[in-house]
Amino acid sequence: MARRTSQKKKKISLEKAVVHIQSTFNNTIITLSDPSGNALFWASGGTAGFSGTKKGTPYASQLAADKVAKEALKYGVKRLDVYVKGPGAGRESAIRTLQAAGLVIENIKDKTPIPHNGCRPKKRKGM
Repeated sequence: MARRTSQKKKKISLEKAVVHIQSTFNNTIITLSDPSGNALFWASGGTAGFSGTKKGTPYASQLAADKVAKEALKYGVKRLDVYVKGPGAGRESAIRTLQAAGLVIENIKDKTPIPHNGCRPKKRKGM
């Protein structure tokens, strides 16, 4: 009989974790990681069951943040640092959902990349 080659998932318990929220106009991706940056879990508007333009809505990011919060509580996380990136609609609703789930948010940092007049932007959409 063949031996099982896959290993069982190690149970990690953390007191503090980091949540990265990348919010674009089309989608919101929320990643839970340990303080050193190793990703533990992620969710997005698409994994919350939305498709197309609905992925970019605040409600989709709220459901994605709820998934991440439940997973964080499974890991034993109590305190969070939140890093937000991008101009999308789901930024604030994701942070509010994480707070409502019973997680204590210690820091919120906006890491949206702002050019110091770097590359020429793409042409405007014609309507």
